[in-house]
Amino acid sequence: MPMLGLGTWQNDDPDECATSVETALEMGYRHVDTAQAYGNEAAVGDGIAAADVDRDDLFVATKIDTSNLAHDDVLETAEESLDDLGLDHVDLLYVHWPAGEYDAEGTLSAFDELHSRGKIDHVGLSNFPPERVEEAVDILDAPVFANQVEMHPFLQQEELRAHADEHDYELVAYSPLARGEVFEDDVLADVAEDHDASAAQVSLAWLREKGVTAIPKATGRDHIEDNFESVEIDLSEDELDRIDGIEQRTRLVDPDWGPDAWD
Repeated sequence: MPMLGLGTWQNDDPDECATSVETALEMGYRHVDTAQAYGNEAAVGDGIAAADVDRDDLFVATKIDTSNLAHDDVLETAEESLDDLGLDHVDLLYVHWPAGEYDAEGTLSAFDELHSRGKIDHVGLSNFPPERVEEAVDILDAPVFANQVEMHPFLQQEELRAHADEHDYELVAYSPLARGEVFEDDVLADVAEDHDASAAQVSLAWLREKGVTAIPKATGRDHIEDNFESVEIDLSEDELDRIDGIEQRTRLVDPDWGPDAWD
């Protein structure tokens, strides 16, 4: 899984979404993340089709909505997502939240079925605290490949990072730029100035140094390119320590129907 991807949350104008996906792929991105809940899988598929990139070189991820997590609905709507994306399989399919119609046994058995059919290469979880991950690991036949959660310098997810290392799954960060709050932090600004870079690039580089995949949303070419150039930034141990030491702790995505046990 490429450690930098294009996030598409709230990229719901079909033409803009397709263009941003095509632009990112032509620029060098190879990881695209979408979801049923975003309402843009067809546009993402159009962007993938328009880009001159071999399918075998791409890593495409989507998520089953909380309203579709009953066993049979997972199977049915996964096929609909594949049709919308114009693909015969996705590289990673997530349970979007352990909420709504989620039932661990029923939901995850459907994911196992999709995996055995070759419709999905990997099973993913999203917004799962550690104990929910462990429950899923015990139920699934397929390995848990990734857990996608909010993560950025103001929500550093120390517990989940340790848990991912211990249980050998990938951590994927959504909202890696804290919805723009990274631009307001003095530490990130100082590090960025030293690298002649943006605070966004520093945040993405910090995540990469932590072994975490980031999927920043971007629509315009300038932002897509700015995020992509973060792969060129190497942070020193001192810079990592300074970012680790940021005291602000902010969770931006915390619906009242979500899991109780966040770190």
